[in-house]
Amino acid sequence: MDALSRLLSLHPVHTALDIRCHFGAPWMLDHPAEAPGVAPYHLIVSGGGWLDMDGRQRIAVQAGDIVLFPHGAAHRLHTGAPQPLAPVQRAADAGGVVRVFENGGTGAVTDILCGRLEFGAAGQAGAQHALLAALPDLIHVRTAGRADFAGLHALIAMLRAETETVRPGAGAVVSQLASALFALLMRAWLEQAAAMPGLFALLAEPRLQPALLAMLAEPDKPWTLEQLAGRCHMSRATFARVFQKAAGGTPAAVLTQTRMARAAGLLAQGRLPVGQIAEQVGYQSEAAFNRVFKRSYGVGPGAYRRSAA
Repeated sequence: MDALSRLLSLHPVHTALDIRCHFGAPWMLDHPAEAPGVAPYHLIVSGGGWLDMDGRQRIAVQAGDIVLFPHGAAHRLHTGAPQPLAPVQRAADAGGVVRVFENGGTGAVTDILCGRLEFGAAGQAGAQHALLAALPDLIHVRTAGRADFAGLHALIAMLRAETETVRPGAGAVVSQLASALFALLMRAWLEQAAAMPGLFALLAEPRLQPALLAMLAEPDKPWTLEQLAGRCHMSRATFARVFQKAAGGTPAAVLTQTRMARAAGLLAQGRLPVGQIAEQVGYQSEAAFNRVFKRSYGVGPGAYRRSAA
């Protein structure tokens, strides 16, 4: 399994796609700030407009664009035209898998699919989440004209088809496609972005891939700086310097994040005793594991397990 796949499997994300906006210009879609751990996203299926977000210049969005707000920032999508806006109303329920909203505008039509990602276990949305912490406030991926994003093109086309008409099994299809969306979006973002933060910087740095893959594959092993440097065919000093520059943290910190994410997943499953989970993520002392877990998630293993049940 490659490093991105292992990273995403360690940090499960619940996905949902439940709204389709069918707007005629002029239109405006205001989205308030979300609770911690909830990341709204929008797929521009057809048409286009503008995106406003505090602290950023206005961004043009077009068909094929995907915008994700990992930290739930408030934002506005609109046509930019200073004309009176028709009220947005929910369309009559036709039994489809998403709620449809229309505005009755007579101008150029824009179709937008809207959903959300939820990071972390139930009841722990506000807990520290290494994957979420490594993401910026806005991820904007353009797929138009990119033959290498064929997977995303196909997924957007399938989501559009499944949400436009009532078909048997559409709910299950949309749910599965929405789950695949996050992985494809992360892959496209890694290939498109000029600079990466945190954990994703390690994925973008080929020299560090062997060390990252080793920690993700076997977080229970007592990895030393020398062992990880050896995997990358570097001296200890060079490896530590390159790692710190790329990730903004030490290998030990990333290993701890990986271990705690694995532990959180095992706790959420609810089957193994805490002591056994501690051993599976490299801790011989249950007490030491409890301390590190609480420092990472804000609650002890037992409380985390109960909230995830």
